[in-house]
Amino acid sequence: MTKLVSVIIPCFNAEKWLAEAINSCLEQTYSNIEIIVIDDGSTDNCLEIIKSYGDKIIWQSLAHKGGNYARNKGFDLSKGDYIQYLDADDYILPEKIEKQVGFLEETGADIVYGDWRHQRHLSNGSSFIMENIEISEAHADILASLLANWWVALAALLYKRTAVKNSGGWDETLTAAQDRDFFLSAVMNGAKVVYQPGCYSIYRRHGSVTVSTSSKSRWLKSHYLVLQKVERQLLEMNKLSIKYRHALAKSYFELARESLFVDYSQYLIFLEEALALFPEFKTNSKRAAYKVVQNVLGFRQTERIACRALCVKKFINSSFVHSRGKLGVTS
Repeated sequence: MTKLVSVIIPCFNAEKWLAEAINSCLEQTYSNIEIIVIDDGSTDNCLEIIKSYGDKIIWQSLAHKGGNYARNKGFDLSKGDYIQYLDADDYILPEKIEKQVGFLEETGADIVYGDWRHQRHLSNGSSFIMENIEISEAHADILASLLANWWVALAALLYKRTAVKNSGGWDETLTAAQDRDFFLSAVMNGAKVVYQPGCYSIYRRHGSVTVSTSSKSRWLKSHYLVLQKVERQLLEMNKLSIKYRHALAKSYFELARESLFVDYSQYLIFLEEALALFPEFKTNSKRAAYKVVQNVLGFRQTERIACRALCVKKFINSSFVHSRGKLGVTS
């Protein structure tokens, strides 16, 4: 008898997408599936859509407490040997669960991840699936990759129930970076992770808005909390090796650059975090000039120069746009 797979879908005001997410689970070639939808206090038509499926799904409607709270509630209701998390605005292709369950059974691993594609939604109402597939690739040390800011779409993963249980669940205090934190927690608690090539998951992008652009300060704070937490855990486990220090330093540097025009004081804090963890840190810049200067003057001095140059460039660009606006010039 095939093992039960629980698909957990948290949903908050996702009436445009929810039916497609649920239908993508009902259309799976793997038959032994329970679909659990947790309505996180939606104020749109989500609840009516959920009820229309009758006994095809399991559902619960809760007061609005966030996606992680809903995912934890979904797991409490679930009975599956395998767990598929699916955001309400994403969907999976018909063979996804069958392929990944088979691979986990074959390898004896705890978590499998695959490739995925973007589906772009434009402001005029049109949408299209991107031609290029986001190839996740195999990673020799999955923890090092996650620490260094590697990411895979949530829908592209499948978890053994034991891996979810051992992870301690989704951190309900986080408002961003939740999937990165959860994947890290599972790996930190001993989960064996494998990569299976193949694209069976679709991740939607709505216009130019992402979690980071909708609230950059919230996004930065959440990632900072995740890095601080995992750094502390590695220290307690006596596993904060040189490799993991370097990976964390890379993430702190990327956070620094993201915060440069949001909060300069935060930029400096992230930069110091990177250098405290790995004093010999050098960024692998794609710019030849940066590499040359870095080799001569070192990372810290080169970054100061680059920071000034970026600030000047931004000032010039904003002044140019402002002056064009005042003159009534349009493109």
